[in-house]
Amino acid sequence: MIKELQLSIVSPEKKLFEGEVSIITLPGTLGSFSILPEHAPIVSSLKEGTVKYTTIDGVENSLEIQGGFIEQSDGIVSVCIS
Repeated sequence: MIKELQLSIVSPEKKLFEGEVSIITLPGTLGSFSILPEHAPIVSSLKEGTVKYTTIDGVENSLEIQGGFIEQSDGIVSVCIS
């Protein structure tokens, strides 16, 4: 059983975050949604809003984005933002 997610957040300019998280909440184009360990594979576009994630040591982080997309499979979450 997967207990954490491997999260990578990148923009066209640089890598913004890479590490293990327990949850990530994203502004999907059809509404906000969260990904937890064991989540079904997903690909989604993102709209302007806030990406929130909690590292495995409990630190909460947030990042304002203009849009982008997310792909998650087997506990690996890739977020490409603009």
